[in-house]
Order: sequence, then C-alpha cells, then structure tokens
Amino acid sequence: MEPLSERVRPENLNDFYGQSHLLGPNGILRRNLKEGYLPSMILWGPPGVGKTTLANIISRTLNRPFHILSAIDTGVKQLREVIEAAAKQKSYDKPAPILFIDEIHRFSKNQQDALLKAVEQGTVTLIGATTENPSFEVISPLLSRMQVYRMLELEEDDMKAIIERAIAIDTTLQSLKIKEINFHFLFQYGGGDARKTLNLLDQVVHSQPHDTELVINQETITHVARLNPLNYDKKGDQHYDIVSAFIKSIRGSDPNAAVYWLARMIAGGEDPLFICRRMIISAAEDIGLANPNALLLANNCYQAVHHIGMPEGRIPMSETAIYLATSEKSNSAYTAINDALKKVKETGAIPVPLHLRNAPTKLMRENNFGKDYLYPHNFNNHFIHQDYLPEIINEEIFYTPQNNATESKLKNRLEQWWEKKQKK
Repeated sequence: MEPLSERVRPENLNDFYGQSHLLGPNGILRRNLKEGYLPSMILWGPPGVGKTTLANIISRTLNRPFHILSAIDTGVKQLREVIEAAAKQKSYDKPAPILFIDEIHRFSKNQQDALLKAVEQGTVTLIGATTENPSFEVISPLLSRMQVYRMLELEEDDMKAIIERAIAIDTTLQSLKIKEINFHFLFQYGGGDARKTLNLLDQVVHSQPHDTELVINQETITHVARLNPLNYDKKGDQHYDIVSAFIKSIRGSDPNAAVYWLARMIAGGEDPLFICRRMIISAAEDIGLANPNALLLANNCYQAVHHIGMPEGRIPMSETAIYLATSEKSNSAYTAINDALKKVKETGAIPVPLHLRNAPTKLMRENNFGKDYLYPHNFNNHFIHQDYLPEIINEEIFYTPQNNATESKLKNRLEQWWEKKQKK
C-alpha cells in the first residue's frame, strides 16, 4: 500500500494548504496560473511543505506535459534524454513542457549547464525544488533566468486541515473509528513537514488493532516514532544524534561504525554537503597535526560531492570517512586555539610588542615601531631566538605536541628551537 502522504496528495489548488503568500487570493503564483503564465522557477523551502505537489498541480492546471527527475539519482545522460523527449513534445503553437527537478541543489555544475541551454531556448519550463539557498547552490546563469519563490513551514492550522482532509478522503482511515487525535503533538513531532506528519499518522493507525477505537495521542505517537529507525528528521533530535554518532565513530577510530552512520544519514535524505562539512571539522579537530593530509582529503571530498552530486558522491564520502576513522588522532590544534582564546579573554587586548609592529612610515619608525626585530631568514636554519608574545604572557605554551609520528618530529624541532620554554 502507498504511504498515506501519497494516497491523499492534492491534485488541485483548492485542496492545497499553506503558502497563502503565493497561492492566496492575491498570491503571485495563483495570479500567474489564472492568466496561464508560467516562468521557470525555483521553489525554495523546507521538506514536506508541498514543493513536488505544487509542481504537479501546476502541470494539471495548465494542462502541460510533465517530466519529473530527482537530482539524487539522475546523471547528465538521463537529463539530456528527458530534455530531448520534451523537445519532441513542444510545438510552435503550444507552450513548453514542464521539467520538474527535485533537490536541484544536488545537481553538479555540468548538469546545471545542460539545463541552462534548455531553459534559454524555451525547450522546457523548469521548476526546481530545493531546501537550500539557491543563491549558493544554483549557477548564476541559470538562476538569473528563473523566479525564486520561498515556501514556508506549514502552520499548525494548515497541518490540522491537511490531517482532517486525509481522514475524510482516505478509504483506509474512513473505515476506522478514531476516538482521539492529538493534532498539536502530531504537528510538533512533524515540525511543519506534511509528508512526515501524515506518514507518522499512518504508522500510528496501523500499530493498533482496527477492531477497537483508535487513540492517537502523545503516548502512541511517541511509541511509534521510536520504533521507526529510518524516521530521520533533518532538523530534529535524530539529525543531531546520528551526526554525533558519526563524528564520535571517526574520533574513536571505528571505520565500520563511521560508514554505518554515514549510510543512515544518506538514506535519511541528509544534505551530503552538510556531512562533508562535518568531516572537514573532524579532520581539523580530531586528527589535526597527526595527519595534516586528512584536512586536505576532507576538503577535496566536499568539492567532489559539490561537483558530481549524488548518488555518486556517496563514494568519496565513504572513502573520506574511512580514511578519517583509520588515521592517527590528535586534538592539539583544537586545544591550542581554545587555550589561546581563554587567555585572550582573561588578559584582554595586550599591546603588541614594539619590535613586532608594522612600521611603514617615518613617524612610526621614530617611535621605535619595528626596532630590533630580527629577520629569521638572515640567520642559520632560518631561525633566531626572539620574543613573539607580549612580555606579560611570554612564558605561556598553548600548543603541546601529542604522541604520534608526525607530532613527535614537531616536538623535537620545537625543543631544538625553544628548549628552555618547551621544557617548562
């Protein structure tokens, strides 16, 4: 059986709830549809607010051919095939077919370039859906040819109306006796996501015997939500708990656990670039100077996923997660900057020593700015002992090398340079 969210998906604007700023009596989209005008557009908003549903309704309202693709599993070849099919459907006296791209922000630059020509030539009217700010994720030439419409999270009254409509029209729900339903808690758990809320309602209904009156309250909703391991909320506790488990698995040097939690996030629809950003942070915080290449690999992983998109992006993400998990670990850079920031907070803005100050003018030089500074490259091994910290904190040590192959070499070098200070 289809999920409830699919069974009750609206097919016209009268059954579509929310987005009154776009679809209300004076909404720009409603006016455009009434006039038969449809520019290429991006529907930007959080999950479950009706972006895909609205695109379907637009195609039905205007009676246009409709093609739908998901950026997660569409390559350039498949995209070009769909554009060619749309070109054959377009005739001189008919408007262009609609091409709907779900999660358009996951398209690579090459894929977006392929779209650009089709939009420029009027081969298709493009409707893209995204949860990310299109200013950062959509190439400028394509974005300049599209209208951006912001879709907002659903209000509690909107969600109540959606649930009531579902109960009224779905044959399965019609056959049941619902004694109690807590609209507020369904809304709270769903977080403004209609798809998630409706499917949770469906799960709660099927978790109880159908020969009795059904109770949909806080207790039954919470019970079902905890039983569903893939009930991944990108803005709720699951989001933070799973990414926490992912990072702690990397920190704990367990590549199997790291890949598992990575898979959980990918399967749950987490933004892959968010995952990549977390790996960049982990590479700097947890691996640091024990293996500086980790940061380079994590940053390259972000760039690779940004360029190739998903699902191929899962491969460099897995490679990076495994590399980070199996690398030597050090948080010395992390603790060094934290200790330095703590000292700054304690001591305030200590003046810069005169010999370290910049001296571009005669007046500054006359006031001893830069005086007695020793240029290290003029000395053997490009090093000369001089003070670089203010006198009041000159004995402070913020960076302490940790016990790993790379930092052991750094420790020996620092002891040669700063023997007196490093041994304190």
